Amino acid sequence: MPERDLDLLLGAAKGAGEIARRFWRKDPRTWEKDAGAGPVTEADLAVNDYLHQQLLGARRSYGWLSEESADDPSRLDAARSFIIDPIDGTRAFIDGQQGFSHALAVAEAGRIVAAVVHLPVMGLTYAAHEHGPATLNGRVISPTDQGIEGARVLTPRASMDAAFWKGGTPPPFRREFRPSLAWRLCLAAEGRFDAALSLRAAWEWDIAAGSLIAQRAGAVVTDQAGREMRFNNPEPLVDGLVIAGPRLHAELMAALNPPRGRA
Repeated sequence: MPERDLDLLLGAAKGAGEIARRFWRKDPRTWEKDAGAGPVTEADLAVNDYLHQQLLGARRSYGWLSEESADDPSRLDAARSFIIDPIDGTRAFIDGQQGFSHALAVAEAGRIVAAVVHLPVMGLTYAAHEHGPATLNGRVISPTDQGIEGARVLTPRASMDAAFWKGGTPPPFRREFRPSLAWRLCLAAEGRFDAALSLRAAWEWDIAAGSLIAQRAGAVVTDQAGREMRFNNPEPLVDGLVIAGPRLHAELMAALNPPRGRA
């Protein structure tokens, strides 16, 4: 089943990319979501509608969780659910940058079993299912064995706050950034960067697909407290993320203060 679901996700991601490219650099209609949730464009909604039709049309019993759909609590009772970010990196998309992605995943019993992250303008397709390797355009990928000193870590600037780190000093890694969180996880999975780190809660649709790809590549994938990630939660949030090869993951965890409110 994960293999068949992966084939479905791959086909749908390609179609989503074709739709997104029709709007990219064409000044799509854009507005702000309620409660400061960030921007959305007509392209996000067009891709979301397409994916809803394609995916649920093929798997009618599956639940649905998407950034651009009202949450349907029936997903909690489904044996499997799609977790979708129609366009991850919407601000980059609006600015005409190439680094936006479509992130598609299937969750079963709290874990991700099939996943695709597709960057249509850059021609990059990351994919994995729970019984196989992680790939980039069909090529097997793996993370680096870099230690913390000099590591290239994809993380927001806020992660460098002294309060997060033991001794009040961030470790000697090099902070870098890319606009799509799903892509950041994949970049760590393929070894182009050494880690992906976020020390604030992340929406499941941003990280579900990338988490499986990183895990199947051989990275250690946890929340910021070092716990296994679980998906399709009633409140679809994960408590931050630390994703890196085993050596670097251990060193990052050793350097971090426990999350606030935890011993």
